[in-house]
Amino acid sequence: MILHVNHVRPGHAKLAGDVVATLLSLLEDGRVQSGILQNLDVHLDWIQYKTNFREPIIVRKAVRNDEVLPMIEIAIDLRQIGETNLRESLAEVLKTVDGDRVALEPFGPMRNSVVWSFNKLYWQYLPDWERVSGKGYEKALPGGTSDGHNPVAIKDSANKFWTLLKDMDSKGQLPPEIFVMEIGVGTAERALRWMNDFKEQDREHGTQYYPRIRFLVADYSIATLNRATERLGPHGELCSFLALDALNPFKSLSFLRYKMLYIHLTNVYDNLPTDEIAVRDGKYYFVQVRSYLHQSEVQKICEKFGVPPSDFNRTVTRLLEVGPVHFSEVDQGMAFWQAVWAALHLEERLVAVDSLMEAPLPPGMRPSHVEEFVGDAADLRFHLSSGAVESFSNTIPLLHPRGFLEVQDIFVAKVSDYLQGFRGPGKLDGSILNWVNGAMLAEIGRQAGYDVHFAPFRYREKSNTSILYTTQREQ
Repeated sequence: MILHVNHVRPGHAKLAGDVVATLLSLLEDGRVQSGILQNLDVHLDWIQYKTNFREPIIVRKAVRNDEVLPMIEIAIDLRQIGETNLRESLAEVLKTVDGDRVALEPFGPMRNSVVWSFNKLYWQYLPDWERVSGKGYEKALPGGTSDGHNPVAIKDSANKFWTLLKDMDSKGQLPPEIFVMEIGVGTAERALRWMNDFKEQDREHGTQYYPRIRFLVADYSIATLNRATERLGPHGELCSFLALDALNPFKSLSFLRYKMLYIHLTNVYDNLPTDEIAVRDGKYYFVQVRSYLHQSEVQKICEKFGVPPSDFNRTVTRLLEVGPVHFSEVDQGMAFWQAVWAALHLEERLVAVDSLMEAPLPPGMRPSHVEEFVGDAADLRFHLSSGAVESFSNTIPLLHPRGFLEVQDIFVAKVSDYLQGFRGPGKLDGSILNWVNGAMLAEIGRQAGYDVHFAPFRYREKSNTSILYTTQREQ
């Protein structure tokens, strides 16, 4: 048995020690097979998100071509587990009985999981979700607010862009039209402040850059774009509102290749589909998941909403296909959706791959990117940040040679940061949050001829946010 202490909060050292003692005690009592302990890895975590997809204790089996391998992992969330039920919980989970689970899907890559359909539906019906839940999106964030709306940070960003334009203008490099874009505009609070600040900076210096701005306001949610259209009314003549897939901006905007001087995203990458890879004893495993609810939770939901248990999976499928309007009353559909989301868990398994050529890497990522990232690490688990990589790779071709991509998000900037702490997925109020593998993005950018660097978000103390800047590498 190998113990991995991924993160221990102060005051929980005794509980961590109790885990080992309890496992050995269960072995002595004959409640755990000795063969299991010989191949067992125990991971002690502290999941900082109050709501997440993890049970207090989970088992991860390893498979190759659906054949179960000897290696087995137990992951324990010390935040959820308590001393009083530790022994029985460990004994129960090692039975690996799945009979009380109602799966919504078979095992598959995380990025293809049904949880992302829930996530997409959330953004499509955000106004309804906020109305029924009684709180706005920002209140559901871990800190109760978004760093994306920090007024000083926004003003600094606008001033930095104006400084770039001034330098280009002095060198005769400034084009007649100045294309800028924000992907994932959300409430449009940031976009409005940024345009206000840029306009004021331009007015103070009399440079007349503001009328030349062509601001592309992009989001895949029509409801969000409708909100943004109203909010950005004072700058409406300079704005174009686009229904855009954040995974592939280039597909819709290829005619603007090499023309974008400024592209901004806030908290978009952390909400895009992702996969994970685990390295165990130097070998690669692809993490697969399947979503499920406990039978007892399904029974409660069915009784409350008058859904026959035999129709539960079909009802969830229809909800994800057409939205809460599947129910006779939208509010009833919203309540059903929220109940299912609250009870949803993810089961994991590790699929062995002999070579990274076999791994389903996302578009824009090659085996060399992963190998360079992993280096000589023998034990590591990390996000591929599949959606972020795809979006990044399909965004940078739009950049003008002097333009830059600015992404404000929660990044893992160093490989070693994955050795400690939980990086997601967190289950927010209807949506998903994952830390973004910034080190992987930097490697992909480097191999594509771009410089990628990170700056701390200095506008709020103890903020986890950082800012990624990407520019073409000078030849």
